[in-house]
Amino acid sequence: MADLRFGGSVWSNIDVALRHIDTIYSQETESLGLNVIEWYILRMLYVTDGQMASRLAEGVGRAASTFTPILDGIERKGLIERGQHPADRRSVLIHLTPKGKALQEQVKASIERVESKLRQQFSDKDWQRFQHVVADFQTMAP
Repeated sequence: MADLRFGGSVWSNIDVALRHIDTIYSQETESLGLNVIEWYILRMLYVTDGQMASRLAEGVGRAASTFTPILDGIERKGLIERGQHPADRRSVLIHLTPKGKALQEQVKASIERVESKLRQQFSDKDWQRFQHVVADFQTMAP
């Protein structure tokens, strides 16, 4: 096992690890003409199309107040469209376009490639422990 940097500082080491993992994900998503955050959003819409923008922002760990430019970029690519919420005129629902739906199999295959590459680094037991730790970090109150 490699030694942790920065005197074992949890945050510093997680940040470095995330940058390495982000590079792996970026290499995969760039081949689809997407950045990582766009890829995450499409993945969420493949599970449930027609989500509120605020829910998507929360799901990918972004502030709703900074999310509009991200959606603008995906919309310019023709992958999503905005629509009015039927029960709340102030809310916007995000839907996949036919072009966005057409990418689903490629996105799914890219997910499998990245997950396989990452998982190869761990035993099954360590992978399960890692997933539990990540889940715990995600549920921590800010």
